[in-house]
Amino acid sequence: MKVLRVCICLLIAFSVLAFGTVEVWSESILETGAALLFLWWAMLVFRHREIEIYWSAVYWPLLAFLGIATLQLVFGATAYPFFTGVALLKISACSLLFFLTGQAFRSRHDLRILTWFLLYFAFAVSVFGIGQNFTSHYELYWYRPLSGGGDPFGPYVNRNDFAGLMELLAPVGLSLMLFRGVRREQMPFVGILTVAPIVALVMTESRGGIASFIFEIGLLSLIVYVKRSRKSQVIPFAIVLLAALLTVGWLGANRVLDRFAIHHAGELTSNRRVTMLEGTWHIFLDYPFIGCGLGTLVAVYPRYETYYDGKIVDHAHDDYVEALAETGIAGGICGIAFFLLLFREARIRLIPEQSALSQSIHVAGVTACSGIMVHSLVDFNLHIPANGLVFLIMVAITTAPVLERRKTVPSPEGSYTTSAIDFRLHPSP
Repeated sequence: MKVLRVCICLLIAFSVLAFGTVEVWSESILETGAALLFLWWAMLVFRHREIEIYWSAVYWPLLAFLGIATLQLVFGATAYPFFTGVALLKISACSLLFFLTGQAFRSRHDLRILTWFLLYFAFAVSVFGIGQNFTSHYELYWYRPLSGGGDPFGPYVNRNDFAGLMELLAPVGLSLMLFRGVRREQMPFVGILTVAPIVALVMTESRGGIASFIFEIGLLSLIVYVKRSRKSQVIPFAIVLLAALLTVGWLGANRVLDRFAIHHAGELTSNRRVTMLEGTWHIFLDYPFIGCGLGTLVAVYPRYETYYDGKIVDHAHDDYVEALAETGIAGGICGIAFFLLLFREARIRLIPEQSALSQSIHVAGVTACSGIMVHSLVDFNLHIPANGLVFLIMVAITTAPVLERRKTVPSPEGSYTTSAIDFRLHPSP
């Protein structure tokens, strides 16, 4: 399983660094890697029969959603079979890695490794993004020009998508500090690792990203209030947010404020967003039950265009309406079931007594998922393979086993020793 865990982390990093995995070559590597890892895991299960297969309730609606896309292909119920096949492969690859993450990261040690990997990776990518933002405005990795246009930040062509990535990763460090998921002497180091993603998110100047992050802060505060935990560390949490705010002010807060006040060239206007949503909604009305086909909006939308500006509409800038248009009521039911089961599983895991690390990672997971769900109302983050994969990784963290706090037990000699006991909460199928 160690090899499996390392490879999962490598694929996560690759998906982000390879321009968010939006090109054919990177998509092919991600899909091939996911398939090979699944075969490796299957061989391990076959050779070692003692390995237990864990099944989460959230797998069912995701599996049903993939089934709908498969039926669209098999029965020709798609406007463009090629696009549906491509989209199905991408979602299947992310789903396989989601499933494998749930199998490979189960114990306290494994979850701690995944948590620290996400912390280090978020810091590295955010520092890279901030550095590139000040030194190279029109090239990715300082060498690749954007021939097709774009508004880059870090390895992403679109800064709004990078903001979505930071929304998913920033809550990890915030939650660890807020709920004492790390030792006291590690707090300053975790704070440094957490400040950078927050600064990068704000420096993207993404209005949807900043608003969604503010929502995440409010959700974390609400969880602290509801749990009324005396062990929560509000002061370090506040210090990190203040440090991030001061850093943004030092780097240039005026640009961020202008983003909210001034419309920049190349941005979608409010009227344009409305017409895109109206056109996408009319597609749903014409294909209400099973949709026009997964991934086919770009091919179907021109017939519903009411505001032509010479640009191709590949996404509706609303993940939910686009999902309804492409998969109909059937896909909508799967989506609702997925989110309802996700929040049910999150609520179950936030109730029982558990270790500080366990509480931190579960809160981080549900906060990150909630933040990106808010951002998806005005953008298409979940259609970026890297962001979709990281979202599913955060779902896996949300539904991970509850780990009981370390207990002090008497030793045979009469002294007391600390015993780490992992209580595993198995989701109901």
